[in-house]
Amino acid sequence: MSAPKHIPDSPVRSGTMKALPRIIFMSRWLQVPLYLGLIVAQAVYVVLFLKEVWHLVTHAMTLDETNIMLVVLGLIDVVMISNLLIMVIVGGYETFVSRLGVEGHPDEPEWLDHVNAGVLKVKLSMALISISSIHLLKSFINPDQHSYHTVMWQVVIHVAFLVSALIMAYVDRLTTHTHPKHFHSETAARGALD
Repeated sequence: MSAPKHIPDSPVRSGTMKALPRIIFMSRWLQVPLYLGLIVAQAVYVVLFLKEVWHLVTHAMTLDETNIMLVVLGLIDVVMISNLLIMVIVGGYETFVSRLGVEGHPDEPEWLDHVNAGVLKVKLSMALISISSIHLLKSFINPDQHSYHTVMWQVVIHVAFLVSALIMAYVDRLTTHTHPKHFHSETAARGALD
């Protein structure tokens, strides 16, 4: 049985990282204020959601079915945008800044353990398609408020979201199948560091 080979420490672990690479590596922390700003935007959406719920409850007897449906679709729209914000905040921070350290926590999102830039892009595109679908449905339910031209552009944009999501998912699938060793070794390395 041969003796194990000596693997030199990486520059990060041995503390010998040069100044410029260290500055570049530390620059990822500049994204933290951006994620904090998105948390503030999330709080604004919570206030907007509660305002719309209050409007629905206080005017429930005077609104007809179509208007109630439009208010409910507006609430669903706010929830979808809020979900999109959470995906960007949590997934983006975990992918581009630092680990959150929530492994094994009972409330850890199930998608977080396999998040990377490709998965995040596909999830975000799916969320955008859902939001676009809600807006399109609102336009179809209440066609009097939207011109034919506006609805046509909404359909075109929705189809563009669908096509781009399919292309991103296909490219992500090609990448993970073309270089599976890279992704498996990256996952194993991440697990070893935890």
